[in-house]
Amino acid sequence: MTEDEFDAFYAAAFPRLTGQLHAFTGDLGEAQDVVQEAFVRAWDRRRKLRADEAPEAWIRTVAMRLAVSRWRRAKRWLELVRRTPPPESTPGPGPDRTALVSALRRLPEAQRMAIVLHHLCDLSVEQVASETGAPVGTVKARLSRGRAALARHLAVDEAEQEQPAWKEGGRVG
Repeated sequence: MTEDEFDAFYAAAFPRLTGQLHAFTGDLGEAQDVVQEAFVRAWDRRRKLRADEAPEAWIRTVAMRLAVSRWRRAKRWLELVRRTPPPESTPGPGPDRTALVSALRRLPEAQRMAIVLHHLCDLSVEQVASETGAPVGTVKARLSRGRAALARHLAVDEAEQEQPAWKEGGRVG
Protein backbone atom coordinates (compact mmCIF):
# COMPACT_ATOMS: atom_id res chain seq x y z
CA MET A 1 0.00 0.00 0.00
CA THR A 2 1.47 3.37 -0.97
CA GLU A 3 1.40 6.40 1.32
CA ASP A 4 -1.45 7.95 -0.68
CA GLU A 5 -3.45 4.72 -0.58
CA PHE A 6 -2.84 4.45 3.16
CA ASP A 7 -3.98 8.05 3.68
CA ALA A 8 -7.19 7.37 1.79
CA PHE A 9 -7.71 4.11 3.68
CA TYR A 10 -7.14 5.91 7.00
CA ALA A 11 -9.63 8.67 6.14
CA ALA A 12 -12.30 6.12 5.21
CA ALA A 13 -11.69 3.53 7.94
CA PHE A 14 -10.81 5.60 11.03
CA PRO A 15 -14.34 6.86 11.78
CA ARG A 16 -15.87 3.42 11.22
CA LEU A 17 -13.26 1.63 13.37
CA THR A 18 -13.54 4.28 16.08
CA GLY A 19 -17.30 3.74 16.19
CA GLN A 20 -16.83 -0.02 16.48
CA LEU A 21 -14.23 0.30 19.23
CA HIS A 22 -16.34 2.90 21.01
CA ALA A 23 -19.11 0.32 21.18
CA PHE A 24 -16.59 -2.22 22.49
CA THR A 25 -14.89 -0.01 25.11
CA GLY A 26 -17.72 2.34 26.02
CA ASP A 27 -15.23 5.22 25.98
CA LEU A 28 -14.85 7.37 22.87
CA GLY A 29 -11.44 8.74 23.88
CA GLU A 30 -10.12 5.25 24.57
CA ALA A 31 -11.52 4.03 21.25
CA GLN A 32 -9.83 6.86 19.37
CA ASP A 33 -6.53 6.14 21.15
CA VAL A 34 -6.45 2.43 20.39
CA VAL A 35 -7.55 2.87 16.77
CA GLN A 36 -4.91 5.55 16.31
CA GLU A 37 -2.27 3.27 17.85
CA ALA A 38 -3.37 0.44 15.54
CA PHE A 39 -3.00 2.75 12.53
CA VAL A 40 0.47 3.77 13.70
CA ARG A 41 1.42 0.10 13.81
CA ALA A 42 -0.16 -0.43 10.39
CA TRP A 43 1.80 2.52 8.98
CA ASP A 44 5.05 0.74 9.81
CA ARG A 45 3.91 -2.26 7.79
CA ARG A 46 1.89 -0.43 5.12
CA ARG A 47 3.96 -1.92 2.28
CA LYS A 48 2.81 -5.41 3.38
CA LEU A 49 -0.86 -4.38 3.69
CA ARG A 50 -2.94 -4.91 0.60
CA ALA A 51 -6.45 -3.66 0.07
CA ASP A 52 -7.58 -7.11 -1.06
CA GLU A 53 -6.33 -8.73 2.19
CA ALA A 54 -8.73 -6.86 4.52
CA PRO A 55 -6.38 -4.36 6.22
CA GLU A 56 -9.33 -2.96 8.14
CA ALA A 57 -9.82 -6.32 9.85
CA TRP A 58 -6.13 -6.37 10.78
CA ILE A 59 -6.35 -2.88 12.28
CA ARG A 60 -9.60 -3.73 14.10
CA THR A 61 -7.96 -6.84 15.59
CA VAL A 62 -4.92 -4.84 16.72
CA ALA A 63 -7.14 -2.10 18.19
CA MET A 64 -9.29 -4.65 20.04
CA ARG A 65 -6.19 -6.32 21.47
CA LEU A 66 -4.81 -2.94 22.55
CA ALA A 67 -8.12 -2.10 24.23
CA VAL A 68 -8.20 -5.43 26.07
CA SER A 69 -4.57 -5.01 27.11
CA ARG A 70 -5.22 -1.52 28.45
CA TRP A 71 -8.31 -2.76 30.27
CA ARG A 72 -6.30 -5.58 31.88
CA ARG A 73 -3.56 -3.15 32.97
CA ALA A 74 -6.16 -0.80 34.42
CA LYS A 75 -7.86 -3.71 36.20
CA ARG A 76 -4.53 -4.89 37.70
CA TRP A 77 -3.74 -1.35 38.80
CA LEU A 78 -7.16 -1.01 40.41
CA GLU A 79 -6.72 -4.33 42.23
CA LEU A 80 -3.34 -3.18 43.47
CA VAL A 81 -4.76 0.12 44.66
CA ARG A 82 -7.60 -1.64 46.44
CA ARG A 83 -5.16 -3.96 48.23
CA THR A 84 -3.03 -1.06 49.38
CA PRO A 85 -4.52 0.47 52.50
CA PRO A 86 -5.20 4.18 52.35
CA PRO A 87 -2.43 6.24 53.87
CA GLU A 88 -2.81 7.36 57.42
CA SER A 89 -3.86 10.96 57.59
CA THR A 90 -0.72 12.99 57.61
CA PRO A 91 -0.63 15.63 60.30
CA GLY A 92 0.10 19.17 59.23
CA PRO A 93 3.43 20.77 59.86
CA GLY A 94 4.33 21.32 63.48
CA PRO A 95 4.86 24.74 65.01
CA ASP A 96 8.65 24.50 64.61
CA ARG A 97 8.41 23.82 60.88
CA THR A 98 5.83 26.55 60.44
CA ALA A 99 8.07 29.03 62.25
CA LEU A 100 11.07 28.00 60.14
CA VAL A 101 9.18 28.38 56.86
CA SER A 102 7.85 31.75 57.98
CA ALA A 103 11.34 32.92 58.91
CA LEU A 104 12.78 31.61 55.64
CA ARG A 105 10.20 33.62 53.69
CA ARG A 106 11.52 36.80 55.27
CA LEU A 107 15.05 36.22 53.94
CA PRO A 108 16.22 37.66 50.64
CA GLU A 109 15.89 35.08 47.87
CA ALA A 110 19.65 34.50 47.46
CA GLN A 111 20.12 33.84 51.19
CA ARG A 112 17.02 31.64 51.33
CA MET A 113 18.25 29.61 48.33
CA ALA A 114 21.68 29.11 49.90
CA ILE A 115 20.19 28.07 53.26
CA VAL A 116 17.73 25.63 51.70
CA LEU A 117 20.25 24.04 49.34
CA HIS A 118 22.96 23.72 51.98
CA HIS A 119 21.00 22.80 55.11
CA LEU A 120 17.85 21.15 53.79
CA CYS A 121 19.16 19.55 50.57
CA ASP A 122 22.53 18.65 52.12
CA LEU A 123 24.59 20.19 49.31
CA SER A 124 28.14 21.27 50.01
CA VAL A 125 29.07 24.93 49.72
CA GLU A 126 30.81 24.11 46.43
CA GLN A 127 27.68 22.36 45.10
CA VAL A 128 25.50 25.32 46.12
CA ALA A 129 27.92 27.64 44.32
CA SER A 130 27.77 25.46 41.21
CA GLU A 131 23.99 25.24 41.25
CA THR A 132 23.40 28.95 41.84
CA GLY A 133 26.27 30.21 39.69
CA ALA A 134 27.67 32.25 42.59
CA PRO A 135 31.30 32.18 43.77
CA VAL A 136 32.05 30.01 46.82
CA GLY A 137 32.83 33.09 48.93
CA THR A 138 29.49 34.63 48.06
CA VAL A 139 27.68 31.43 49.05
CA LYS A 140 29.53 31.40 52.39
CA ALA A 141 28.53 35.03 53.00
CA ARG A 142 24.89 34.30 52.09
CA LEU A 143 24.85 31.33 54.44
CA SER A 144 26.34 33.35 57.29
CA ARG A 145 23.99 36.29 56.82
CA GLY A 146 21.02 34.01 56.26
CA ARG A 147 21.67 32.01 59.44
CA ALA A 148 22.03 35.22 61.46
CA ALA A 149 18.80 36.62 60.04
CA LEU A 150 17.00 33.32 60.65
CA ALA A 151 18.14 33.32 64.27
CA ARG A 152 16.82 36.86 64.73
CA HIS A 153 13.48 36.10 63.05
CA LEU A 154 13.01 32.89 65.03
CA ALA A 155 13.93 34.61 68.32
CA VAL A 156 11.45 37.44 67.64
CA ASP A 157 8.69 34.97 66.71
CA GLU A 158 9.35 32.94 69.85
CA ALA A 159 9.39 36.04 72.06
CA GLU A 160 6.07 37.21 70.56
CA GLN A 161 4.45 33.86 71.32
CA GLU A 162 5.64 33.87 74.93
CA GLN A 163 4.59 37.46 75.64
CA PRO A 164 1.99 37.65 78.45
CA ALA A 165 -1.44 39.05 77.66
CA TRP A 166 -0.89 42.25 79.69
CA LYS A 167 2.10 43.19 77.43
CA GLU A 168 0.02 42.71 74.28
CA GLY A 169 -2.28 45.53 75.27
CA GLY A 170 -4.94 43.26 76.71
CA ARG A 171 -6.32 43.75 80.22
CA VAL A 172 -5.82 41.31 83.01
CA GLY A 173 -8.80 40.60 85.22
